[in-house]
Amino acid sequence: MPKIKTNRAAAKRFSTTGSGKLRRRKQNLRHILTKKNAKRKRRLGQPDLVDSANEKAVRRMLPNG
Repeated sequence: MPKIKTNRAAAKRFSTTGSGKLRRRKQNLRHILTKKNAKRKRRLGQPDLVDSANEKAVRRMLPNG
């Protein structure tokens, strides 16, 4: 049986927390920032957790951690 390869694109986008949950970056903070207020941009800068509906799919791409 060969080793299972990690999806490198997913490895760069997700990381695990100490309790084993998956951390992700929020979208909408790359461009068109002038119309977004400061509070919204501040919230978008904070990391978020992967939703439970998508967690299984993300874990499949990250078999080694």
